[in-house]
Amino acid sequence: MASVLVVEDDQFVRSALIRHLSEASHTVRSVGTALEALREVAHFRFDVVILDLGLPDLDGGEALKMLRSITDVPVIIATARDDESEIVRLLNEGADDYLTKPFSVEHLSARMAAVLRRSRAAGAEAPPPGVLRVGGLSIDPLRRTAELDGAGLDLTRREFDLLAFLAGRPGVVVARKELLAEVWQQSYGDDQTIDVHLSWLRRKLGETAARPRYLHTLRGVGVKLQPPPDTPGAAPLAEPSA
Repeated sequence: MASVLVVEDDQFVRSALIRHLSEASHTVRSVGTALEALREVAHFRFDVVILDLGLPDLDGGEALKMLRSITDVPVIIATARDDESEIVRLLNEGADDYLTKPFSVEHLSARMAAVLRRSRAAGAEAPPPGVLRVGGLSIDPLRRTAELDGAGLDLTRREFDLLAFLAGRPGVVVARKELLAEVWQQSYGDDQTIDVHLSWLRRKLGETAARPRYLHTLRGVGVKLQPPPDTPGAAPLAEPSA
């Protein structure tokens, strides 16, 4: 059975979803605002999120973008809106499926089962990666832990995903478009999202954009992770041309 987060401000609909999902032996948590939803996914692990678009504090489309910046949990949009262009936009922005209200509980169950099958199949296909080491950095993707010079790093989910993705390609410049696709699971988005997470990650690595050690940004090209030049075995930095 699955752990489900229901994000719905209509108390009648919310209660009906909770009752149905609980009767189907799912573990259910529910909230009525986008801010509460973001707090939930930051603190708990869910198998699927059912997201209404008409939330009181933030439009569900914006909430979806913010959810995608911190988690890759499958999201099923459940709303009364049926505009095809909006459905396509939301699917492109990271939604895994879309249900138009009113819908039957059987329809929801079938969509949830399909999304969960795809999610679990994708996870089963990926072999467990080994520990990644870049200079003094050590990243264990399986345990989702990271250390710098033997000291543990306290990273958010997205910070860890970003660091692990770059550590798997040490010294390689990764385009922002690829980062959005692979780390954020988005076909397009705002570069500021990447910049903010890079800034937070740099702070935890004890460096800055002006004085980088591990994270290097090539303006207009992308980002790369490489060991500092003072790390044993690291390739020397090229001398600037005259």
